[in-house]
Amino acid sequence: MIQYNGLTLAYLGDAIYEVYIREFLLVEGYTKVDKLHKKAITYTSAKGQKKALDKIFDLLTEKEINVFKRGRNASTDRKPRNTDLATYKQATGFEALIGFLYLNNELERLEELINIIKKWERFILIFF
Repeated sequence: MIQYNGLTLAYLGDAIYEVYIREFLLVEGYTKVDKLHKKAITYTSAKGQKKALDKIFDLLTEKEINVFKRGRNASTDRKPRNTDLATYKQATGFEALIGFLYLNNELERLEELINIIKKWERFILIFF
């Protein structure tokens, strides 16, 4: 398999995570596109991804942490919007991890981590 850099993994991981979140919101009963979009942003923004990362970080393997760090430490000319640089980098590392698991066909592990995040997100939807 090709060895992708952290930003390339993050590019794919961002899209994969977006699909999981959109499906999750539909299952939770959101059907109006405007409401879906606004709700999705709370989870797929850098701040939302950082919160998701916080829920799974302690469960990551050494290999997964290395992939996360590869994404987090990737050099980019992009400047974060609506968040600080540290949160942006953490979110990029999270996206790289999602992309890595997907590309390596580690779908069971990807689903396991996503389900932990969805469980936390379901809690947030109910109580906030």
